[in-house]
Amino acid sequence: MELFVFVVAAAMVLGGAVGVVLRSHPVHAALSLVLTLFGVSVLFVAQEANFLAAVQVIVYAGAIVVLFLFVIMLLGVDKVEDLQIEPFKIQRPAAVAVGAGLLSLISMAIIVARDANAPTVTPSDAVQAALDGSHDNNIRAIARDVFSDHVLAFELTSVLLVIAVVATVMLARKPRKGETT
Repeated sequence: MELFVFVVAAAMVLGGAVGVVLRSHPVHAALSLVLTLFGVSVLFVAQEANFLAAVQVIVYAGAIVVLFLFVIMLLGVDKVEDLQIEPFKIQRPAAVAVGAGLLSLISMAIIVARDANAPTVTPSDAVQAALDGSHDNNIRAIARDVFSDHVLAFELTSVLLVIAVVATVMLARKPRKGETT
């Protein structure tokens, strides 16, 4: 039964990911992303990480994808753009350079991590408490970590999402008659 659940969830994840990349209509791509996120949630449940599965569905599939769809609909998906016209001539070479740099950094990190003399990483206090105790300790450790040590980053992320939505609304808003932009 576990193998069947894994195969079905993996098919959902891979099918949704391929749909995100290959779909030309942005709304269909966003809905394929929902399929991918639900597949990941099923994989979390299979690993008995029910809290992460719930967060995956509520936060990502529920809130973030809805935000994506809101922005897509607000910008208007019926417009056809010419992808041959580039706003900046250096855009593609810069993207290739940044991609090559990231690939080299990831490769170096893998090579260093495989080194036998590499220092071992010790788990933090929150992770150690979660490993030592019951399942409730895991949730308590995550909550303590997010709402005490990283509360500023957590709140800045929510402010950033609100600013992104407001900016999108302002950019997509059509001026009324007699209004100057």
